[in-house]
Amino acid sequence: MRRSPRNVEIAFSHGGLTHYGGILYFNEFTRVLQLRRFLTRHLHYPRRNHRYVLSQMIMALVYPVILGLDRLETASLLRSNGTFQYLTGLPSYPDPQSLRRFLLQAAPDFREQLHRLNDQLLQQFIHWPDHRSRLILDLDSTVVTVFGRQEGAAVGYNPRYRGKRSYDPLLCLEANSSFLWDTELRRGDAGTWAGSVELLASCFLSSPSDIRELRVRADAGFGYGPVLEMLEARPAQYAVVARMTPSLKRALGGLRYERFNRRWEITEFEHRAHDWPKARRCIVARRLIEESEPEPTLFTLERYLYRAWFTNLPLTPAGVWHFYDGRAGMEPRIRELREDFALRKIPTRAFAANALYLEVVRLAYNLVIAFQRTCLPEDWQSLTLSKLRHKLFWLPGELTRPDNRPTLRLANSPIIRASTEKILHRVHKLKPLED
Repeated sequence: MRRSPRNVEIAFSHGGLTHYGGILYFNEFTRVLQLRRFLTRHLHYPRRNHRYVLSQMIMALVYPVILGLDRLETASLLRSNGTFQYLTGLPSYPDPQSLRRFLLQAAPDFREQLHRLNDQLLQQFIHWPDHRSRLILDLDSTVVTVFGRQEGAAVGYNPRYRGKRSYDPLLCLEANSSFLWDTELRRGDAGTWAGSVELLASCFLSSPSDIRELRVRADAGFGYGPVLEMLEARPAQYAVVARMTPSLKRALGGLRYERFNRRWEITEFEHRAHDWPKARRCIVARRLIEESEPEPTLFTLERYLYRAWFTNLPLTPAGVWHFYDGRAGMEPRIRELREDFALRKIPTRAFAANALYLEVVRLAYNLVIAFQRTCLPEDWQSLTLSKLRHKLFWLPGELTRPDNRPTLRLANSPIIRASTEKILHRVHKLKPLED
């Protein structure tokens, strides 16, 4: 029987090892796109400290989000990782206070600059790898609990930590590509649809001019007149869950329903709320409440459960139902943003700096999605960032220099070798970003 080793010595003299050898693939993606040149041309941030250029500071905030180092203090681990710095082209890695000062001292218009840059990137990414003619935008909000005295945080709807202060960011995701199309940081006590009209206007403005059809889905929190009027002014096709107002409740019992499937009946009619200038098409579905059913979450009236949507889609009632149900794909994406992309990690006490950081998160998220869609094998394109880290970004690597040529040594695995050839082949077929 083999004995356990007793004479193993520990040395700390090897500077060429890294936990993040796979970041080379992502960095090669940004290099081919000439992303840093794009950042330099579209962002302006005058600073006295020129040790790091602006594009390096932005990427120094992006890389920890991608690698799972979700707090600025945790990202300081990269300061001693010379191999990571070499692979990403950073002269060194900024300390946490430098990164926090970068967020806090940014001019008020810098967030708008980064927001416009994100919009410009999306206008190009949305057509990769194939040209698109339709967008489907899903609206929702999420609760981000804070555990301090952050500016703008307030007590509002918070199902997990009741009575805790929070932010309530508004999110808009494009359904088919999963890109984070727009986002807005809001106070924790903001109403569900507060700011959604402005967000929709921003989404419409950033949509490429060659998009011929725009569809929007949202839950009942957005079913208010100003939101629907904004959608109709675009014009955009929409399906928005109806708020169960008293006038709508009174109308439900007198409708004639048709059998939709074994459990549900469905119908449509024109409904006008008291503060609306006109009536809108309303789709209503109902089913009998089962005796053994737990506490229902849908609206109930007598013996029935109801679902209802306001819509201007040229679809049958069943088609509207199926179209809206596609919005369920937004939930795992929001969960991924919260858990994997550091959305829950608030870096500063200042509201403006935290709103700027949310744009950095949006940049990191969309870069990863674009990298997945254009460069990774098909069976990897639906992976969450957490799984992508384990399969790619966290590959251990050793940087060596045989014959004075930098060489990144990865594990001797046929799978890694084959994946590397495929990924880099696709990366090098890309073209630089257009200004």
